[in-house]
Amino acid sequence: MQRASRLKRELQMLSTEPPPGITCWQTEEKIDDLQAQIVGGTETPYEGGLFSLEIKVPERYPFEPPKIRFLTPIYHPNIDTSGRICHDALKLPPKGAWRPSLNISTVLTSIQLLMAEPNPDDPLMADISSEFKYNKPLFAEKAKKWTQEHAVQKNMGVVDGNKENTPGQKASSRKREAFGAQQHAEEPAKKTCL
Repeated sequence: MQRASRLKRELQMLSTEPPPGITCWQTEEKIDDLQAQIVGGTETPYEGGLFSLEIKVPERYPFEPPKIRFLTPIYHPNIDTSGRICHDALKLPPKGAWRPSLNISTVLTSIQLLMAEPNPDDPLMADISSEFKYNKPLFAEKAKKWTQEHAVQKNMGVVDGNKENTPGQKASSRKREAFGAQQHAEEPAKKTCL
């Protein structure tokens, strides 16, 4: 009961006062199954991109963090090819920083900040992290290319006011699955996010 009432309040706030560049809504009638979109920040390799995320809210929320992953492929040291995100706010203590006073809006804002300022010292993708640390121009070029290929809307169905899934979103999800299968053979070195 606490989870449902809190989620209703949070979703109400997200619809009336969304953080800049972030939208979030519930899918169908499931209050624990949310979708979000983050606009790539200006002066970042993700500028011009619209990144879709999936949010699964656990039974024990807010005492457990939401499970969030990118549906749109993104070239980032802290996000793997499955869309999983390595971020302290998504993990319980002692290794994480989640606490019940945080909410979905603050977590999405912190993910948006992570996009702008990657943390190469706690990567999920070791090779991308090395590239970010030691060859930033190459990292920026690849991240921009991925953004153009996967996150820039090319006159496809963009999510409108009713927040229904569109062919563009479904295609993006299929792209991620196909890309993940393709990358499996030439999988870059991964590190378990601790």
